[in-house]
Amino acid sequence: MPLIDPALDDPEFGQDVVNGIRFLDAAIARDPSFLLAYCKLAQAHDYLYFFDGRSRGQLAQADYAVNSALRLGPDSGEAHLSLALHLYWGYFDYDRARAELAIASHTLPNNSRIARIAGLIDRRQSRWSDAVRELERASELDPRNVLPLDGLITTYFLMRSYEHISEVIDRRAALKPNGLGTRLPRANIDVASRADTRALHMLLHELVTADPPTAEYLAEPSFWLGVYERDLDAAQRALALATRAKKAINASPQNGSTKMSHSFWAGLVAQMKGDTVSAHAAFVAARVEQEELVRAQPDAGALSALGLVDAYLGRKAEAIREARQAVALLPVAKSALEGADALYCLAVVSAVTGERGLAFEQLEVLAKIPNGATYGDLCLNPFWDPLRNDPRFDKIVASLAPKEVASN
Repeated sequence: MPLIDPALDDPEFGQDVVNGIRFLDAAIARDPSFLLAYCKLAQAHDYLYFFDGRSRGQLAQADYAVNSALRLGPDSGEAHLSLALHLYWGYFDYDRARAELAIASHTLPNNSRIARIAGLIDRRQSRWSDAVRELERASELDPRNVLPLDGLITTYFLMRSYEHISEVIDRRAALKPNGLGTRLPRANIDVASRADTRALHMLLHELVTADPPTAEYLAEPSFWLGVYERDLDAAQRALALATRAKKAINASPQNGSTKMSHSFWAGLVAQMKGDTVSAHAAFVAARVEQEELVRAQPDAGALSALGLVDAYLGRKAEAIREARQAVALLPVAKSALEGADALYCLAVVSAVTGERGLAFEQLEVLAKIPNGATYGDLCLNPFWDPLRNDPRFDKIVASLAPKEVASN
């Protein structure tokens, strides 16, 4: 589950983006020379492309909007800023995006959005201390804006710098005291750093009790909570909500980018319940869905997901080949976030298929890099059950343990 999402404080955020596109299209129809409208339109399409399915049609519309803005204002800082975000969200071309930010800064000096995007690019390029510095600068330039703070919270979380997160969350709370983007990260810290699900359990129960429709939006964290706590009926209910709301559940509960089909998760829950017949049927259905996605867009995320499905189907050779191919397509050196996610999936595939040596190779790396393994996930996630009671696994878990646990 993404630790921070703009929709955390507004579950209708995605629909607001869709509505915004409609209004921007109407504005451009009235005034085809409305440069800023093209910039905002490109950002809206890029947002939906990046966060909602990677549709090629969405990317093409963002291309058109950005190119229109640059045609109208080749020296416009706003146009170059939109191009930077387009290259970042749409094409994962971080070097060119950084160059466009430099151009934009000539006419938009001390612009907080430039600093924030620079920080996000730094994070993906494994420049973690630079990311913190740029995001802090963005917050200083626009102290009433929670987005730089969200970036800092996520960055510290991925770095496992849990001691720094609380201070940033306090700053966010001063702006949005009751926002989910303030409350959910606090609870997630307990899960990741100490394998303690109590705060998250209480928070989700409180939120759903106070506002039942919120349950659909919270389906992903509720699903992972059920899985972590081995409350499989709760996990099943959350999965049903996610299916109804068309909410994706990622392969990694940390900050994953590998979206798995709901059939896969149904198979996992059935397997955990001991219902091998239903589990196999669900995994077969998941494979049909995932094969179609790989044919349409054979990127690292789709291949990682196919590898996971094949691992649970017992197709060992195919699973490892697909997971390795995903890592080769998107190594950590190319993208610190998605690259680490591909490594995580390779580790899971290796564990599930009985390739313990290969699993421990990946976990040793994941325990040392940002956006890798966390103490809570290793302790609680059924993905790692095949590795338990192995001294090598215990050693990796101990390396991530909070000090008070590690010293006992």
